[in-house]
Amino acid sequence: MGTGVGIVVAHGFTGSWRDRAARRIVHVLSGYGGVIAFDFRGHGRSGGETTVGDLEILDVQAAVRHARVVGYSRIAVVGFSMGAAVAVRHAGLRGGVDAVVAVSGPARWYYRGTKPMRQVHWAIEQPFGRWAARVAKRTRIARGKWDPIPMPPHEAAGLVSPAPLLIVHGDADAFFPLDHARQLYDGANEPKELWIEPGFGHAEAAATPELVRRIGKWISSNFS
Repeated sequence: MGTGVGIVVAHGFTGSWRDRAARRIVHVLSGYGGVIAFDFRGHGRSGGETTVGDLEILDVQAAVRHARVVGYSRIAVVGFSMGAAVAVRHAGLRGGVDAVVAVSGPARWYYRGTKPMRQVHWAIEQPFGRWAARVAKRTRIARGKWDPIPMPPHEAAGLVSPAPLLIVHGDADAFFPLDHARQLYDGANEPKELWIEPGFGHAEAAATPELVRRIGKWISSNFS
C-alpha cells in the first residue's frame, strides 16, 4: 500500500516508459515519492492508437486513479513534450491532481516552425509517415483530423490552479522555442513557476539527473 506522494510520469510522442531515458527519470524521481509510469495509448505495449494529445488525458486519468487506489494521498503529474501537454490539459479539464510539471511542452497545436516539428507532422498526417512511426517507433497513430479540436495547452493552463504548475523549458530545445513556455506560463494562474534551463534540449533524452532531482525537490516543497 502506497503512502504520501505519488508521481505519475507521462512520456513524449513515440516514447515509452521502458525507454532508457524514461527509466532513468523514474529512478531519480523515486527518491521523492512512489512513481507510476505507463505507455500512452498507441505507444509501446499499450493498445489502441495515439490521438497525439487529445484522448490521452484519459490515460493520465487512469494512472492518477490507480495512484489513489493504491493509497497515495498527494499526486503530482510530470509530463514531457506531448506528455507535458497532456498533463496540463488533464489537470485543467479533469482535475484531481495536487501538482503539475510540464517539461518541454507545446503551448499550442499545429506548430511547424522547426524542422523536427515538420517531421512530426509528416509522421502524423501522411500514410507513409504513420507506417514509419509504427515500424520504427512502435507508435500507432490514429488517422483523420481532430474533431472537435481539443483545448490547447495554454488555455488549459489557466484552469490548473489551485494546483501549482511548474513549466520547465530549455533554451536549446530543437522542437519548441521558448515562446511556448512563456505562453503556457502567461496562460496559467498562480501558483506557477517557469524555469528556463540554459543548454537544455528537449524532453526525456536531454533531462539530466540534476534537473530531475530539482523537479523532485520542487514537488516535495509543494507537498511539505
